[in-house]
Amino acid sequence: MVKVVSRQSLGVQPVYDIGVATDHNFLLADGLVASNCFNKSHSTAYGFVTFQTAYLKAHYPVEYMAALLTANSGDQDKVQSYIANCIAMGIDVLPPNVNKSQVDFTPEGKCILFGLSAVRNVGQGAIECILAEREAEGGPFKSLADLCDRVDLHAVNRRALEALILCGALDTLESNRNQLMQDLDLVLDWAQGRAKDRAVGQGNLLDMLGGFGSDDSAPSGGFESAPKAPSVADFDPQEKLKQEKELLGFYISDHPLKSVQKSARILAPISLGDLGSQPDNVTLSAIAMLAQVKPVVTKKGDRMAIVVLEDLTGSVEGVVFPRSYERIGQYIQTDARLMVWGKCDRRDDQVQFIVDDAEPIEAVRMVMVELDPRVASDIEQQHRLRNVIRTSQGDNPAQARVPVVVVIGAKHQRQIVRLGAQFRVKDPDAAVAALAQAKFKATATPLIPA
Repeated sequence: MVKVVSRQSLGVQPVYDIGVATDHNFLLADGLVASNCFNKSHSTAYGFVTFQTAYLKAHYPVEYMAALLTANSGDQDKVQSYIANCIAMGIDVLPPNVNKSQVDFTPEGKCILFGLSAVRNVGQGAIECILAEREAEGGPFKSLADLCDRVDLHAVNRRALEALILCGALDTLESNRNQLMQDLDLVLDWAQGRAKDRAVGQGNLLDMLGGFGSDDSAPSGGFESAPKAPSVADFDPQEKLKQEKELLGFYISDHPLKSVQKSARILAPISLGDLGSQPDNVTLSAIAMLAQVKPVVTKKGDRMAIVVLEDLTGSVEGVVFPRSYERIGQYIQTDARLMVWGKCDRRDDQVQFIVDDAEPIEAVRMVMVELDPRVASDIEQQHRLRNVIRTSQGDNPAQARVPVVVVIGAKHQRQIVRLGAQFRVKDPDAAVAALAQAKFKATATPLIPA
């Protein structure tokens, strides 16, 4: 790559392609080389590809996003960003399904189905075996026992079956994943015994006779006769999500932050996936989960932490320095859902988030001020509102963390405006009291309703 140190206009001159294989280099009439020029045909080709992809995304959004996810399946950050785009477009990304999933991401109506190749510990041989047996005479699998009885258990081994259960690929067969895990050992022993009998030509007598008769309640000698473990309760939702994350790399059936996504846009409009485009030395707020926490002790003996912050759009490395850790260290725990405040820091083309403050989202509150459109457009009322908020910031406005949100309009037409960081208040209850005294209708509202 040539470094450009100066530029000078040479006017309109004839240009000759000198045929360099790896660069777009062109020779001017006076012998100078114009490096990395884009001729018209090249630009036209880029424009045409842009038009094609925009057309596909507009008219075939599910198919387009499925293809995009498949093409970038090896890049976890991009896949997570594209899944967030799918959610914003109203496209659900469904967990793998042992009876429907193909190798890669595939359209399923107005949804996208995760491919089996995305499941960790499930190899290509296991996938080929499952797909072949599913398309054979037996058709879709009817239970865990039916699956284990029909597939080659050398290809689809115990590790692969555990992964399929815990990521949700067998939920359509049995929604209780914990029950499936308890049944697995018994079913595997049963299926392996049947496989050995078939290998030596000693089929089950009940299989050969087709069961006892027409009574549906009688065992048929097929997968219905497989043993089952005693009934157990399912895993709790958070445990299921954790297992999905370990096996798929993403939260699919749900996300710990999904329930607060709409509120998060009001209080923290900056997504972690867009952090790289944010300016330095500006205080930003985000609602995120701590995916990883690495405690660190400095040479002076002070405690700090290196963390990985994650939301629905992506993840970023964060640093909690000793001065901040001393105040918020009790919140810095793996899987904690926090509202964080801090600044971007760029080093070696990598973006870090320097966490200055944090609060559990369950404790986050905001001040909601309702204004009639006529009041909102009155300059005098705007100044009066600003002065009331200013007086509620305390002695140190920099420590004020509670955002103020203004709701303008009537019942059916409401516009929500989040005031800037300079209008945050320290005590929401005191701010509401001051606003009420000034004849403004205000309430202190939690981010997560009780």
